[in-house]
Amino acid sequence: MRKLGVVVVAVGLLVCFGGTAVAGEKLMVYTSMKESLIGKLRDAFAKKHPEVAFDYYSAGAGKLMAKVAAERQSGRLTVDVLWHSEVPDFFQLKKEGAWEKYVSPEAAAVQSTVKDPDGFFTPARLGTLGIAYNTKKITAPPKSWEDMLDPRFKDGFAIANPALSGTAMMSVALLRNTFGWEYIQKLKGNGAKIGAGSGQVVDDTASGDFKASLAPDYIAIDKIKKGANMGLAYPKEMLVVPSPIAIFKGTPNLKAAQKFVDFLLSKDGQTIVANEGTLPIRADVAVDTAHGLVKADEAVKRAMKADYIEVMGEKEAIIQKFTQIMR
Repeated sequence: MRKLGVVVVAVGLLVCFGGTAVAGEKLMVYTSMKESLIGKLRDAFAKKHPEVAFDYYSAGAGKLMAKVAAERQSGRLTVDVLWHSEVPDFFQLKKEGAWEKYVSPEAAAVQSTVKDPDGFFTPARLGTLGIAYNTKKITAPPKSWEDMLDPRFKDGFAIANPALSGTAMMSVALLRNTFGWEYIQKLKGNGAKIGAGSGQVVDDTASGDFKASLAPDYIAIDKIKKGANMGLAYPKEMLVVPSPIAIFKGTPNLKAAQKFVDFLLSKDGQTIVANEGTLPIRADVAVDTAHGLVKADEAVKRAMKADYIEVMGEKEAIIQKFTQIMR
């Protein structure tokens, strides 16, 4: 189902400022960020820029890319800005010449495991994935990735479907790069399962259907804060998945798009990101470490490494291989 959030400040074609009529600006953002995060960013952005009519479409990375592909093929792009967590997609669209180059004044403060030296996209969030575990079924938190091969996690560990989730796809690629496909095969040998979306596997962990799952920070932390019988653990080698943002080339709403990128990368914008239980890309924004999160600079140091250009070319093969192993 299409999820849509709209702030319509400019009704019709004109909005007045100080007695002067100016054309209202528009902005459409496609994003995989959760509703509460993009909703709060939308509200704060609208206060700062009431001249912009802000609209967004929220879905998983796979659905977003399918929608973008269909629109590009038809020659009728309705999106101005893309923001999700499947980094190879941004390199691929850069290769295809889809992006408008834009280096925000705020970009100098960005800390990330990946940056585009040419300025066509910029990380706007450092998503981390840890191991969410049901505290009624697992009393001692896992400390390493090898723990997932332990008998106590037999038939109880799940990873979201990488064909549906951008964070899951990148996580599988990072785990493969670090431990090899042998590790994924060992997970399957211990009864690991392929789930649906990232949110669903965390829900199933909270309910006890799974003992543990690969969990995006903000989804797991939100559940824990709401009283779920769940914990979140980070092994030494961290899964850090940046979420880039980019502006489509030729957008008629370039000025509004640049304003949103600037706001999102600013301290105010990143404070909203941090308050939603995920990592900002700025070191000058406080992080709530009560539930296992670490600061942005430490996460970057502990992050598993990946050649995103290489992953870009292997994306479909990674998804296929993972699916073959797990099913």
